[in-house]
Amino acid sequence: MGLIAGMFELLFGGGRNVVRETAEVFRENAEAGAQRSQTVQAQAMTQFGAEFAVPRKGWFDRFMDGLNRLPRPALALGTLGLFVSAMVDPLWFSARMQGIALVPEPLWWLLGVIVSFYFGARHQAKMQDLQRDLADTMTRAPQVMANIATLQQMRSDSPGAANPIEDQRTVAKAVTPGENPALEDWKALQRTSG
Repeated sequence: MGLIAGMFELLFGGGRNVVRETAEVFRENAEAGAQRSQTVQAQAMTQFGAEFAVPRKGWFDRFMDGLNRLPRPALALGTLGLFVSAMVDPLWFSARMQGIALVPEPLWWLLGVIVSFYFGARHQAKMQDLQRDLADTMTRAPQVMANIATLQQMRSDSPGAANPIEDQRTVAKAVTPGENPALEDWKALQRTSG
């Protein structure tokens, strides 16, 4: 009994835990790591708060702050607007995209550099892929327009869509009575009972 008690006293005595201390050499203590992470987060939030606590001195500072906040929402909303315009007025959209197809490649490179610099970590290959995809999409525009015209003809509110008069065979078939065995049986039953 004394040997076991002595072993436990050696490992866990005096407020120490040799097993835990040894394990923490190889693996981070999750609780201590969370505490450090919370401290870093609190310091970052304090720094951000101090940055925005500085009062802006004049109208120019406020104007520049507002101007710096415009590009991301403008690009996002503009892109969504292009999707909507492609659905609402495909001819208008196609005409604009034809204009974009005429932009020379050096200008695309310049635009790519500006956007990459502003937003960070963008790659020029993405812009070139976008230009190829745009050209590929424009080659499909005539087929899309033909499909839309076909769909417009199939609408229920287009003139003559539900008018069977133009098809004489349909009218004749609708007016000519066909064979109906159930109706014939009922008529025969009515004659015999009446």
